[in-house]
Amino acid sequence: MIFMPKVAVVFANGCEEIEGLSVVDVLRRLNIETDMVGLTSKTITGAHNILITCEKIVDNSLLDYDLVAFPGGSKGAENLRDSQELKDLMIKRHEEHKWNAAMCAAPIALARYGLLKDTDYTCYPGFDEQTKAEAPTGRFYKNITVTDKTQKVITSRGPTTAWAYAYEIAEQLGVDTTQLKKDMLYNYLSENIAQSL
Repeated sequence: MIFMPKVAVVFANGCEEIEGLSVVDVLRRLNIETDMVGLTSKTITGAHNILITCEKIVDNSLLDYDLVAFPGGSKGAENLRDSQELKDLMIKRHEEHKWNAAMCAAPIALARYGLLKDTDYTCYPGFDEQTKAEAPTGRFYKNITVTDKTQKVITSRGPTTAWAYAYEIAEQLGVDTTQLKKDMLYNYLSENIAQSL
């Protein structure tokens, strides 16, 4: 029997739509079961007034996923950070050594939960001040994506890095992204950006 991972992407009001939906899109193209989970409602309003319809609301089933991912967005990240229910679930996931991921502003939530202690990570420029205050033993980098395999935490920088974040999530879960990167012209984009610099 072939193992196929299961992922939850948690959406909160004020989230960066592109960061959450890019992950869902890429993972579903890879045939990874990916659920859209609303923080407090199945209907979420993103930072740019895009309505997002989720399949479910945060509950204890979050413990069953192989990875839980957070999109950023300043207000969305604050909503994730301030949810006691989500905090309790994410701490338990971390204690069970399961993968967790956050990008852009959302690492402030992981920092508040204590999940960035002694962890390599990145986040949107400027939000590292908050993460460093909450997690002084964390190690901040400016890389596009940062994966701490020991702590099982994946982080990324901002809207433009959403695809890199999605591919990194898939790869850390053991899924080959080679063909999809080609099909989605991801490699073409990367190569041409490098040539233009």
